[in-house]
Amino acid sequence: MKAMSKLPTSRPLMTGLTRGLRQRCPACGEGRLFRAYLKVSPTCEACGHDLSAYRADDGPAYFTILIVGHLVIGPMLLFPIVWEASPWLIVPVSMTALTVLILTLLPRIKGGFVGALWSIRPAPAHG
Repeated sequence: MKAMSKLPTSRPLMTGLTRGLRQRCPACGEGRLFRAYLKVSPTCEACGHDLSAYRADDGPAYFTILIVGHLVIGPMLLFPIVWEASPWLIVPVSMTALTVLILTLLPRIKGGFVGALWSIRPAPAHG
């Protein structure tokens, strides 16, 4: 286990985002960020960093809805098959695809959100 004093004091935003998107600890990039589907681990298993300090709340859900709504649903409405095919076919197919997409994106977006929170929070003072 790495000592807490050996962690970097600068916290670049892109570092936190990419580590979070990979669902890794934003501080070291090694430990798993989640202990369950969306449950953030209290501490990093690799470096011991306190991950419970980063509360994502509803932010990741809003970003997921924003991304899926604007980048998938909006353009999907431009395809004529959506309007010409039977709703009994389009609704179950699109709902299944959207559910899989949302469930795949949500933990990655939450990881990126936690990584962004890690980068903007000042480093704790060592006393």
